[in-house]
Amino acid sequence: MKDKSRKGNQISRRGILPLLGSALIIPFLGFGNTSKNDNNISKEEEEYQTLLKPDGTAVKVKVSALKKSEIVQKNISNKSLLNWLGRKL
Repeated sequence: MKDKSRKGNQISRRGILPLLGSALIIPFLGFGNTSKNDNNISKEEEEYQTLLKPDGTAVKVKVSALKKSEIVQKNISNKSLLNWLGRKL
């Protein structure tokens, strides 16, 4: 005679096949929306602006940081820009 209490806890091969089949179908159901994530990435890339450092190298800076910054001098001449960069005339 077989023990019925043990049979309830044991999984047979026929019991595993439907579990595997359903697990393989889950990716095709489309629960994740990747298009929303792609739009967020492109927005983050658009929020950068290229600026020039005093040593002459270009740097990407977030636009939000530029909006929070204060302007030291609005209009400068070429001569003062070159002095700021450390170049001699």
